[in-house]
Amino acid sequence: MDDDAHEKTRYRGFGPVTGLPIHDARVDLDGFPPHLRAVARELFPPVLEKAREPLVGITTDGHVVPDLFALQDTDWNPEPATRAAIAFLDHLTPARRENVLFAVDADEWRMWINAFPTWDPHGLCLDDLEPAHRERALAVVEASLSATGFSEARTAMKLNAALGELIDRYRDTLTEYRYHFAVFGTPSATEPWGWQLWGHHLDVHCFIVGRQLVLTPTFIGAEPTEADRGTHQGLSLFDDQRAAGLDLRRGLRPHQERRAVLHTSMRVRDLPAELADPVNGRHLGGAAQDNRVIPYAGLPAGELSGGQRESLLHLVHTYARRLPDGPAAAFMEGVERHLDDTHVAWIGGSGDDDAFYYRVHSPVVLIEYDCQQGVFLDNDEPQPFHVHTIVRTPNGGDYGRDLLRRHLARHHSPRRTGSTGR
Repeated sequence: MDDDAHEKTRYRGFGPVTGLPIHDARVDLDGFPPHLRAVARELFPPVLEKAREPLVGITTDGHVVPDLFALQDTDWNPEPATRAAIAFLDHLTPARRENVLFAVDADEWRMWINAFPTWDPHGLCLDDLEPAHRERALAVVEASLSATGFSEARTAMKLNAALGELIDRYRDTLTEYRYHFAVFGTPSATEPWGWQLWGHHLDVHCFIVGRQLVLTPTFIGAEPTEADRGTHQGLSLFDDQRAAGLDLRRGLRPHQERRAVLHTSMRVRDLPAELADPVNGRHLGGAAQDNRVIPYAGLPAGELSGGQRESLLHLVHTYARRLPDGPAAAFMEGVERHLDDTHVAWIGGSGDDDAFYYRVHSPVVLIEYDCQQGVFLDNDEPQPFHVHTIVRTPNGGDYGRDLLRRHLARHHSPRRTGSTGR
């Protein structure tokens, strides 16, 4: 990055959170000055309270569309992931095993945040594990994802450390391994189980039942999206997701643009207050939003030409490819099946250096990509170097919850439908 670019991105400045009481990746609300504590509580979503509400799922009107998901064979072998999880658990002390293992339907699935919690995080922190135990935990993640998916997860972790180096602050928080890992249920090649890896800019939820896998919600972000110096120089995220979004946007005809583009500017002063939020930006499906009502907006995909539909499917695939081949193919088949019910929304420009937001929303997928204002860096307008993305499965599909319900109904008598795990 040249000197002019450095000046443009203002990397040398510090953002609005550099004076906050953040230690070991936790926010201490008591550390705020008294006159700011009420504001601070509003800034951090009430994750714990929301997690204890019955899971309905993201819907367009508060009502779940029925019969969208089915138990099936996706031609994926769960045994490597199962063996990796068993090896991880078998090498833990009883106390650590107790801290990392939860019921397959535990509330802790939903107790995550892409920023920093105000509560004691559940699971085991990778930073607190011996290297061998840490590698066994990461082996579970690697065995469950595609090579691309694992690379993106690890890159997000390393970019977190690169941010710590860049601003030379919060060195107990902005590290490569300040992420919590938890296992849900008993790892098995046939029975339902899963895992969760969560922390700053990375929250991955993986539910496994037989030869089927659900990888939502998955939040991946980065500030900045590229490390241009330091230990992790050369790493970057979201190049393909950005390029595919721009390709789809630029391929729209003028009458389609008028429907797809909700706002032509991402500048804070040009957006309604609810779309200029400094914490979540335009994101609707982030932490603590498992039951949010999100009406369709933008351009229906049924109005796209054949080539435009291919561009849309390519965009979705840049996220689906985090899954192993079989589950990725099943995911894309579901997206294609509901393509006519899919909507595409855009906010911002479409130039090479523009900040923008896009949303792809159907009965079976919600994808959001958002350029953000600075948090640790001091850009007061959304910029392409700070990005949040999320992928969800609406209508009760997140955390594999609909598949868990179907599995229990098919294979377990009513008196055996309780939780497994802790």
